[in-house]
Amino acid sequence: MPGAVADSAIYGGLFGDAEVARLFTDAAEVRAMLLVEGALARVQGGLGLIPAEAGAYIDRASREVQVDPAALAAETARNGVPVPGLLAAFRKEAGAPEMMRWLHWGATSQDIVDTALALRLRRVLEIWAARLDGLVAGLGVLAETHADLPMAARTYGQGAVPTTFGAVVAGWGRPLLRHRARLEAVRADVLKVSLSGAAGTLAAMGGRGPEVRAGLAEALGLADPGAGWHGERDGMAALAGWMAGLTATLAKMGEDLLLLTQTGISEIRIEGAGGSSTMPQKQNPVGPSALVALSRQVMALAGLMTGAGAHRQQRDGAAWFTEWLTLPQLCISTGRGLALAGNLAGRLRPDAAAMARGLDQDAGTIWAEALTFALAGTMPRPEAEAKVKALVAEALAQGADLRRLAARDWPGLDLAAMEAGGLGQAPAEARAFAAEAPRETPPRP
Repeated sequence: MPGAVADSAIYGGLFGDAEVARLFTDAAEVRAMLLVEGALARVQGGLGLIPAEAGAYIDRASREVQVDPAALAAETARNGVPVPGLLAAFRKEAGAPEMMRWLHWGATSQDIVDTALALRLRRVLEIWAARLDGLVAGLGVLAETHADLPMAARTYGQGAVPTTFGAVVAGWGRPLLRHRARLEAVRADVLKVSLSGAAGTLAAMGGRGPEVRAGLAEALGLADPGAGWHGERDGMAALAGWMAGLTATLAKMGEDLLLLTQTGISEIRIEGAGGSSTMPQKQNPVGPSALVALSRQVMALAGLMTGAGAHRQQRDGAAWFTEWLTLPQLCISTGRGLALAGNLAGRLRPDAAAMARGLDQDAGTIWAEALTFALAGTMPRPEAEAKVKALVAEALAQGADLRRLAARDWPGLDLAAMEAGGLGQAPAEARAFAAEAPRETPPRP
């Protein structure tokens, strides 16, 4: 088993996310840090804090020079941050020492690293938003198509009352709509520049620091937080918490699918399910299993990210390093979970006959609640409950369907109306979710 499973040539197709992972490569980080340095110099040059020609030169060079990430390894291991090595390499590649001496004026390493991360997270959040919309669209189609398809609702693993498959799908999808709405708050939490200087005071920029920060935010298309936030990691914790909540919702879908595809229930079939090396009859629910495993990993790592919010004084290397060790894998696993769930939504095939058998199981006693309330219209409810309880015992003992026994004891009872009413709001809730879901066709990675 490789150390980085998501990057593995063997396991990457199961657990990896190439589109998100590209944003956490060495090359992507170096390029983002150079862009931040260039934008900072351009803004400072425009404000007259450094010579304008120097600012323009540094900005242009930041887009043109090539820095080998491997060349930063030794300096990063010694300094605990890649920026000093990056600055040295940038100056060497750009030449013009009179211009380059104005590079990184008044900033500190954390400003560059955190702002470069915000640039890359912006694209990550865009990817997630598109995948979420596609997933919810796919679930909306399923919910609408099967709004009236009856099946057994189960609580504590036991048959409870009838519901519909469309309502089950809506239960997967409604939380995703809320996670999508919460994503806007997460964007505000993390898509912001960091410019605080050595210890949060911006002293090296004199009184111009706030102007520079606002200009840098505008230049990069990020928000100006209005203050330094080196030691304020609540935004990163909020991002981790959002990922944990989202993947928990995806895991709910995965767990349900593991049960609904289980031998003996088999109410759902997944097209293209996995096979076994020795048992040709098996169609293993690999996708739902991976979805649950990814969620468990994300929820555990999110706790680690939250703990990194206990940030000592103005900068805490241990807490900051913890984020570095944790955040990339969090984002890759979250992205993979979204892609996998979207793909699964297009491959689910409900089996109406199996669902009907689930309703008839245990002598049709799943209709006991509906029968109780149908009878409660003609007799006191306690009496109706007692009669139905006795009838349930008889049905189970004799293996006779509860509805047949009810027709025997109350021949005037409209059982068809009882069954229709027994679905309650399930069809309506399925259609309400479908109406709220986006309409675009979900992607199939």
